Amino acid sequence: MLHLATDKKQVKRLLWTVVGSIFVGTGGWAYLNVGRGDRLKAYSRLFNFVEVNSTFYSYMPLKVIRSWRFRVPTNFIFSVRCHRDLTHKFRLEPREESYEVFNKMVEVCKVLGAPIMHLQTPEFLEMDRFACRSARDLLSSVALGGVRIALEVRGGLSKEVINLMMDLNLVPCVDLSRGTSPFQSDILYTRLFGKGYHTLYEFDDDELIEIEEKVKRGNQKQAFLVFHSLKMYEDAQRLKIRLEKGIFPQSRRSVGLEALTKLLSEVLFPCSKDEVVKKVGWRSIDTTSGRRIHVSRLLEKIPAQIYLSVDDVVREVSLYSSFD
Repeated sequence: MLHLATDKKQVKRLLWTVVGSIFVGTGGWAYLNVGRGDRLKAYSRLFNFVEVNSTFYSYMPLKVIRSWRFRVPTNFIFSVRCHRDLTHKFRLEPREESYEVFNKMVEVCKVLGAPIMHLQTPEFLEMDRFACRSARDLLSSVALGGVRIALEVRGGLSKEVINLMMDLNLVPCVDLSRGTSPFQSDILYTRLFGKGYHTLYEFDDDELIEIEEKVKRGNQKQAFLVFHSLKMYEDAQRLKIRLEKGIFPQSRRSVGLEALTKLLSEVLFPCSKDEVVKKVGWRSIDTTSGRRIHVSRLLEKIPAQIYLSVDDVVREVSLYSSFD
């Protein structure tokens, strides 16, 4: 039983406040470096939206969840990841255990005033017509109380899955840094990992601009952008400022050749070109003109050979690339 009498009103109020808005945030606040301070409070001074990741892995006590709501401003938006039991263990089947998980997660959403509950199916779960039929029976018979479901299908989007989402008014969750939404929805919900290995990635300016353009072309009422890259706090903050002011912030002291040299100092030499690209190619540097680019764009032009030192790589890059 819920202990906040205004839960439904709070959900509706938050839904109303985000109409026509683009919300940029990250997957959690736990890794924000604030020393011994309150990470959530510090996070809420940088962003006004966050995706709660911990609920995917464990059932959090409601007293802890309530403390989150009271530690942030009233207009701060949470989205909630549904516990993986529902998708990975019970496979979205309409069984008693599934309804128990769903009820717990809806309660979490209501306590936080979260307008979105995110569901992620595992890659091993093939969402064929039989799985979609089970998911339809389950999702069409739960009481959401104003909460919308954002469904992320890791095993691929089949025609049956798309029909399921459209029929039940589910929000398709895709990674806009890798693809596009399968159909037009009134809400956009995207989890941004980039094109690296899992979360090992850092977005450059061109990629953030491409994401911005995809969001604006969608013309949805609400858009939620959740960064999950290794540099997610910086990536999210850069795009947020870009959306607000039309420009990217300049926050790094080292630029151009100096910035490249510092990154390459993290590589253990001697090292092949492929190994250098693997270790630091996903990182980015600021050019002398202030444009942020991937290191891989500089390294791709140099000869494929063994490099003995940082200076060897820098010398070759300087021959083939410009830093302006």
